[in-house]
Amino acid sequence: MTDDEAEQDYGLSKVGESVEIAAPDLPYRPRHPETYTPPIGLIACGGITEYHLTAYRNAGFHVVALCDVDRPKAEAHRKKYYPEADVYDDYREVVAREDIEVLDIATHPPERVEIVQAALESGKHVLSQKPFVEDLDVGQRLVDLAARKERKLAVNQNGRWAPHFGYIAQAIRAGLIGEVTTVDFALHWDHNWTADTPFNEIHHLILYDFAIHWFDIATLFFGDREAKKVYAAVERSAGQRAKPPFLAHAAVEFEQGQATYVFNADCPLGQEDRTTVVGTKGTIRSVGPSLTDQKVTLFTEKGHCSPALEGSWFPDGFHGTMGELLCAIEEDREPSHAAAGNLRSLALCFAAAQSADTGSPVEVGSVRSI
Repeated sequence: MTDDEAEQDYGLSKVGESVEIAAPDLPYRPRHPETYTPPIGLIACGGITEYHLTAYRNAGFHVVALCDVDRPKAEAHRKKYYPEADVYDDYREVVAREDIEVLDIATHPPERVEIVQAALESGKHVLSQKPFVEDLDVGQRLVDLAARKERKLAVNQNGRWAPHFGYIAQAIRAGLIGEVTTVDFALHWDHNWTADTPFNEIHHLILYDFAIHWFDIATLFFGDREAKKVYAAVERSAGQRAKPPFLAHAAVEFEQGQATYVFNADCPLGQEDRTTVVGTKGTIRSVGPSLTDQKVTLFTEKGHCSPALEGSWFPDGFHGTMGELLCAIEEDREPSHAAAGNLRSLALCFAAAQSADTGSPVEVGSVRSI
């Protein structure tokens, strides 16, 4: 059988035979409010907040307070990023400041709930670190509180503003690939650095703390279509140093669609991150050696193209989350990463963890806490 005959028999096609077309210009970059520049306070100054503050400084956001129970951390951040900011070691002092309108709360989930609640009750808008909460009912209570106080409550799902994910989301929104039928993620990276950190004690480090980004991205790509059921499993890798299982996979049923996940967090060499979204009118794929180095290719009946994307997940994703919150406040609307919507992503995440523990498929929404 010749190659041409094989292609005809098996429905194969070569990218080279597709016509190269101009890449659509889509609004995937982080937004910035027109005139709204409120005083912002950051509560908790752990390692990840260096990306928060780098993004905020680059964007010209007005951070006036830095807080951490380990005061030297906040002082170090002040010196490096915002020399004019005030430093605190008690979040209550920051919450009590009447001039601060927006709080970025970056503590771990267990201690975050009371801080978010206090911030909302004091009339602050809030950007919560992810994962938002460990209990869906607690999350709903905070969402309801925000609604009563007429405040915006958003979640730092910064992956939505990674250039490749942002472009894919906008291509879907523009109808370029039609109705989404499948979303497939395959990640091979080295997460063994967590062996020397508190993350080493999180059993579902991969399916919970890490994969929440990808569960959230799937809900973004599928839009209003709800996840119905998920099957997941985890296993230790033969070479991993860390305690939590570093191999995981999951399959999610959506209405007339599915999402699949393959995670290998013990891949020190030859790392790759691949996302494929197939729709009724086309396919869009992103491939690269890391989360921040990705090439997107769009395939439609008109041809294929690869946009020259600007930016990087780190720190642009953090510009995106705060920028979208500020735009939502300015425009008096719900932010696209609102906590109310994020509960859908968490429901999927919690169901996946439960499935991995029980070895059985789990209905999404039936598991209320991690």
